[in-house]
Amino acid sequence: MVIQRTNSLNPDFKALVALLDNELKITDGEKFPFFSQFNTLTDIQHVLVAYDENQTAVGCGALKAYDSETVEVKRMYVLPTYRRKKVAMQILQMLEHWAKEMQYKRCILETGILQTAAIRLYEQSNFVRTENYGQYEGVAESVCFEKKLYL
Repeated sequence: MVIQRTNSLNPDFKALVALLDNELKITDGEKFPFFSQFNTLTDIQHVLVAYDENQTAVGCGALKAYDSETVEVKRMYVLPTYRRKKVAMQILQMLEHWAKEMQYKRCILETGILQTAAIRLYEQSNFVRTENYGQYEGVAESVCFEKKLYL
C-alpha cells in the first residue's frame, strides 16, 4: 500500500469521492443535499490517496482548515473490497501526522449517525465524541468527534 499526498484536483481522489457520494445518497437519503453542501472539493489542498500494489486508488481522506488551531478531517472513503484491511486506519493516521506537521493542535470531524463503521474507526483511533460544531449544531443525524494533537 502506498499513500500519496496530493490535492483535490487529483482525478483518483475525485473518482473515489464520487463513489463515496453515491453511497451517502443511499444512507443519508433525503438529508444528502443538506450534508453534501459541506463536502465540496473546492480549495482542499491536503488530500491523501491510497494505492494498492497494482496502483489502483483504493481509499482517500482529506484535511481542511477549520480555524488557526483546528483542522477538519473530510472525505474519508475506502473501496468496499478493501474495507476491514486497515486502509482507513492508515489514511487517518497519516492525516493526523500531516496535521501535526502543519502545527494544528486539534482534529475534528463529522460523520452520519448511520455510519457505524466510520464511528468505530474514529473511536478506535482515540477520537472522542464532542458537541456538534458549526453547521452540524442541532443536526440529529450527525455525530462529531475531536482529537487533540500533541506536537
